[in-house]
Amino acid sequence: MVNKEFLPYKDLIEKFKACTKTQYSGKLDIQCSKGYKWSLYYRFGRIVWATGGIHPFRRWRRKVTQYCPQIKIDEIKLEPIQLKNEVWDYQLLNILYNEKKVDRTQVEVVAKNVISEVLFDIAQQAHFEDVCFTHNNKVILDVSFTFMNTDFFLKRMEEEWRGWSSAGLANFTPHSSPILLQPKQIKQIVTPNVYNNFVNFINGKYTLQDLAIKLNFNVLKISSDLLPFILRGFIKMSEIPDLPLPIKEDKQIVKALPKKQPKIPVIACIDDSLQVCQILGNIVTSNNMRFVKIQDAIQALPILIENKPDLIFLDLMMPVVNGYEVCAQIRRVAVFAKIPVIILTGSDRIFDRFRAKVAGSTDFMTKPIVVDKVLDMINKHLETQTPDLQPQAQFNNPSQPQFAV
Repeated sequence: MVNKEFLPYKDLIEKFKACTKTQYSGKLDIQCSKGYKWSLYYRFGRIVWATGGIHPFRRWRRKVTQYCPQIKIDEIKLEPIQLKNEVWDYQLLNILYNEKKVDRTQVEVVAKNVISEVLFDIAQQAHFEDVCFTHNNKVILDVSFTFMNTDFFLKRMEEEWRGWSSAGLANFTPHSSPILLQPKQIKQIVTPNVYNNFVNFINGKYTLQDLAIKLNFNVLKISSDLLPFILRGFIKMSEIPDLPLPIKEDKQIVKALPKKQPKIPVIACIDDSLQVCQILGNIVTSNNMRFVKIQDAIQALPILIENKPDLIFLDLMMPVVNGYEVCAQIRRVAVFAKIPVIILTGSDRIFDRFRAKVAGSTDFMTKPIVVDKVLDMINKHLETQTPDLQPQAQFNNPSQPQFAV
């Protein structure tokens, strides 16, 4: 049975405690209006695992790197099917333990700190808005990595949030990334060693959480130290995409279809606009191709890996992450290295074209979405796979309006 309710922070804490008192076993899904989702997994009233949020891949890499130094994190590759499982991180840690690559103590400390980080993220969001709470007693994990009681995690969460907000950091997420804007001014007021760290690490590639591990600092300490520079405009904070683990290439050999049967192209569209997705979907499906709609950019990579598109239309301006960041993330997956990525935008500035090219895009198409332009773009980049597409075979309703979103 699944129950949904919206709760303020104080009531959410009471809900956590109630799950402990009733020895609840199952999953708690928590979601905020920004689209972030977290999942807490209970066994007999104890939180045994947590996942989700803005950077689940970065978090897993960070914790394993920190507490299991013998693991060569860049050599770990996920099977595409593993990404379909929402608890891929839990299962991967379990595999490492069963293969005796990590010991029980390491597994427990990784699990404890993953849970704590997820709870902190929930607490920060819940202090600014009510969150949606979903109760699902059908999802139960078989193995407990940690036996810490829930009171330990809730006490730690409240202490960490109190310290974070007291330091003036309430409006900053530890998953944001600092970028150095005024190196000359900073060089005049810090020591040479500190300045070298600024130049080497304050470059928009690492989150505050990442920097804490790299520089061997507590995340609160390093964030507090950077805050004066942020407030003076010497450093700015930015959002960066998740950093996924490498994906194994699918080496399956397709022999089921006759050699002469043409492959049906798969066209994907990553755009938060439902209207744009519908228009593109009508054009694509009317020309006997398969269409994949992706409106949540954060979930784009797993969906792309599952559907293996031949061409991707990618919106430039989206909430949370923009098209440049998503494109760069796509290009880091080996199977998508040569897949055409077409940037969609409402503007045609030279700067946008240049930046899209640097991020790894193949081509650039301005809105509004027009049938001829879409089909020309598909023909241009999939000419070896598809017969020439004809605009006459476009819409079932040719009078449908085009949108510049």
